[in-house]
Amino acid sequence: MSRDALKTALGLTAAAGAAALAWGALIERNRFTVRHEVVPILAPGARSITVLHLSDIHMAPWQEEKRDWIVRIGELVEPDLVVNTGDNLGHPDAIDALRHALSPLARVPGVFVHGSNDYFAPVLKNPFGYFDGPSKGGNAKSRRLDTETLTRYFEDQLGWWDLGNQARAIELRGSRLEFFGVRDPHLGWDRLDLLPGLVERMREEAGWADEPGPAPVTIAATHAPYRRVLDAFTTQGADLIVAGHTHGGQVRIPGLPALVTNCDIPREQASGLSTWRHARHASWLEVSAGLGTSIYAPVRFACPPEAVVLTLTAAPDGS
Repeated sequence: MSRDALKTALGLTAAAGAAALAWGALIERNRFTVRHEVVPILAPGARSITVLHLSDIHMAPWQEEKRDWIVRIGELVEPDLVVNTGDNLGHPDAIDALRHALSPLARVPGVFVHGSNDYFAPVLKNPFGYFDGPSKGGNAKSRRLDTETLTRYFEDQLGWWDLGNQARAIELRGSRLEFFGVRDPHLGWDRLDLLPGLVERMREEAGWADEPGPAPVTIAATHAPYRRVLDAFTTQGADLIVAGHTHGGQVRIPGLPALVTNCDIPREQASGLSTWRHARHASWLEVSAGLGTSIYAPVRFACPPEAVVLTLTAAPDGS
């Protein structure tokens, strides 16, 4: 190759890289989308249930476009249930913007688990470090966030239930729903050893085993979809597992799986609806690519931000 041809090739490569960076930083990270999935797990003849899955909002005070988009989605979807899988905060002063964004969902039944960025503010990191394995949440440079205020807002004003190492049960649109979850596995705060006892106590308190009616449907929630957690949830009988954390890879090569997941889930399951199998059991697995990014890495490419609408429907007879 001649010197002039080499210069031209290098120039085109640099221009393409700059264009991709501009697209990812200025356009795609604000190209909010809604992904729709149908999950057939309810009892035969049951009425469908619309679930709005929100994850990884990473809200900052100045992000008015994202805030207002979440408001519109809450108003348009009119969900029967909200599942929030954490990392709502992206800045120490973001709680008011988050309240604004989620206001249409007040009193809609909901459950939540916190992610590491609901406890610790983001810090500047080398993005290539993710290729060496999962990041370390809450390091010495991280500022603690006001998690208590966030939790009180979810519980007292929105009426949602905390599933962090907890289990709950409700009846919704004629279906019996069981929920359980863990605190963020990315921080190592999941207590899988407590899970069987929590689930058993929840089922005893619900009392459904002694009453006629449809079999309960079990939904499990985690922020980070680590294999150990997915295996435990599946063994415990989860019909559906809901998670976030991965950002879908955040920067992807079109047509290929996520380059990184920031946990140990297989890269091809870093976002979307799939099946998780363990010890002759299987669960539906829904992983959201999330709605935000770290304020220190505000770019997405081939992986637009998303909210997910899950329509739970009756399973085919005999399934």
